[in-house]
Amino acid sequence: MNASKGLPRELPRIDIVGLGPAGPDLVTAGTLRLIDEVVVRFVRTTRHPAAPLVAGQSFDHHYETLPTFEAVYDQIVEDLVAAATEHTRILYAVPGSPRVAEHTVDLLAARTDVQVVVHGALSFLDLSWVALDVDPIESGVRVVDGHRFASEAAGQAGPLLIAQCHSLQVLSDIKLAIDDPGGTRAVVLQRLGAPDEQVFEIDWADLDRAVEPDHLTSVYVPELPAPVGLAFARFDVLVKRLRQDCPWDAEQTHASLRRYLLEESYETLEALDLLDQAEADDQVEQRFGDLQEELGDLLYQIFFHAVLATEQGWFDVADVAGGIHDKLVDRHPHVFGDEVTTLEELPAQWEASKLAEKGRGSVMDGIPAALPALLFATKVQKKAVAIGHAVPDPAKQDLGKLAADARAVADQPNALTEANVGDLLFAVVALARSLGIDAESALRQHAGRFADQVRAAESLES
Repeated sequence: MNASKGLPRELPRIDIVGLGPAGPDLVTAGTLRLIDEVVVRFVRTTRHPAAPLVAGQSFDHHYETLPTFEAVYDQIVEDLVAAATEHTRILYAVPGSPRVAEHTVDLLAARTDVQVVVHGALSFLDLSWVALDVDPIESGVRVVDGHRFASEAAGQAGPLLIAQCHSLQVLSDIKLAIDDPGGTRAVVLQRLGAPDEQVFEIDWADLDRAVEPDHLTSVYVPELPAPVGLAFARFDVLVKRLRQDCPWDAEQTHASLRRYLLEESYETLEALDLLDQAEADDQVEQRFGDLQEELGDLLYQIFFHAVLATEQGWFDVADVAGGIHDKLVDRHPHVFGDEVTTLEELPAQWEASKLAEKGRGSVMDGIPAALPALLFATKVQKKAVAIGHAVPDPAKQDLGKLAADARAVADQPNALTEANVGDLLFAVVALARSLGIDAESALRQHAGRFADQVRAAESLES
C-alpha cells in the first residue's frame, strides 16, 4: 500500500484498487476486503469482467459524451474529488493494476486536496509474460502506449509490448509507423486470463486487418526491422545537446527565434518557387536538394521551439506531433469516420470544425493580421467562399472593366483613393484564386523576374 505523501489524515480519502486483468478469480483478497469495507464505491468502467464485484457508480457516460480521453479523465477526477469531499472516504476501482496505464490515478496522485491511497493488484503485464514465455527483465522488454507508438518507440529496435490497442485506428497507426516492415511479425494478446483468451501471431501488414481489437488487446513485437522514428529521435537529442552546450543556442528564447523562423519560412518558399521554375533534369535534382536543406532548417526551428517549451514544462515535440495528428483525424471524419462528404462540401465542413474546436464566433477569427496583404486577402476570400458568402466573381465580372480600372489608376492617380486601389487589388486576388493561382507567389515570381531584368540591364551598362 502506498500512502499519500505526508498529507494530513483529515483530508477526504480515496482508496484506489485494481480489478486485475480478467475475471473475479484474479482479483486480490485485499481488493475484495476493501470493496466490502468502503460503502461509497466507483468503478472507472463497467467494460471489465470483474466490474460487477464493485456494485458502484461507473463513469461510462463520460466516455459517451465528452470529446477526448483527456476530457474524460479530467472529469472523472473532478467527480471523484467531489464525492470524496462529500462522503469523507470513497473507493475507486480500475481495470488491471492502478499503477499500469491508468492516467486518472496519476491525476489523482497529483491532487493536494484529497488523500490518495493506491493498493496493488495484478496487471495484464503479469499475464503477458506468462503467455509469451518471456522474462521481461532478461529480454529488456519496453512497454509503450499504442496511442503514442510512433513517438514512444522512437529509436527502439525491440522487443516491445504495445498496450492500449483497443481500436482499428490505433492498430493502423502502429502499423503505418514502420516504413519498411519487411517480414516482421507480431504477437496479438487478447483477454488474457479470460475463458476466451487469444494469443496468436500475424504478419505486420495484417495488424489492422486480421485483428478485432477490444479494450483488452495488446501487441508484442520481438524485433523491429528499423527503429521507429530514429532520425527524428536523433535530431531531438541533437537540438537538446546544442541548447545545453552551445553558447548561442543557450541564450535563445521564443521571442529571439521569431526572425529566424520567418527567414527560414521565406527561404523554403523560395526553394519551392525555384523548383517550379527548374527545367533541365540536373536543375530539378539540385532544386530538390535545396528544398530538402531548407525544410531541414525549418524543422530545426520547430524542434527548437518545442525544446524551449519542454524546458518550461508545457509540451515536447512528441506532443506537437500527437496534437496535429489528432487534430487532422478530427477534421477528416470523411476519412477516419463514417461521414460521407463531397469535394465541394469539404471547405464548409473544415471551417465548421475549426469554429467548434476553437470556440470562435466567425470564420475570419484566427487569420493572422500580420500576413502579407495578398495572402491575407486570399485567405479572407477563401473563408468567405467556404461559408457561401458573396465575393468578387471574375466569371461574372467584365475583365475589360478590370483593365479600365487599372488604366484609371495610372491615368488619374489624384482622382482615385486608397479604397479604389484596394478594390482593384481585391478583384485581382479573386481572379487569381478563380484560376487556382496563388496571388502572393505570382507577384513574388514576377517581381523576381523583373529584378533579374534590372540586373541584366545593369551589367550591360557597366
